[in-house]
Amino acid sequence: MKQSILIAVNDSFSSRSTLNFFSKLKFRPDSIDVTLIHVFRKPAAGDELMGKKFMDAQPERYLAILEKAKASLVEESGIPEENIHVKIVNEPCQTVADGIIEEFKKGGHSMIVIGRRKKSKAEEFVKGDLCIKLVRELEGAAILAVKTH
Repeated sequence: MKQSILIAVNDSFSSRSTLNFFSKLKFRPDSIDVTLIHVFRKPAAGDELMGKKFMDAQPERYLAILEKAKASLVEESGIPEENIHVKIVNEPCQTVADGIIEEFKKGGHSMIVIGRRKKSKAEEFVKGDLCIKLVRELEGAAILAVKTH
């Protein structure tokens, strides 16, 4: 039986480190299905200052990032290309965590892999913590949080 793994990807050092860490894990390559996902959150006031042209280009930009991550996983982990899927959630979610949770439940995945960077207490209080929200919302799910420096 194949295991279905959902990996959250964005354009950050933490995300690249997470993909690198995951590619070194030992799986039987044909025993897993991997979905690389990027979730858009509702734009904040500051995001709109970047301009409509910039905002409209984001889905295409992230699709390229996901495709590059897919090629890297195929090369480094040996997972067959047909077992790695890319998905962009264009419908903005209230938070990235909400989008990941919804996608996890819809996709019937068995594990989530996310990157985690160190935050100050103040930053965690203001912005929240994706890992903690996932653990609280998805009881019984396997969550691999890869901590980066």
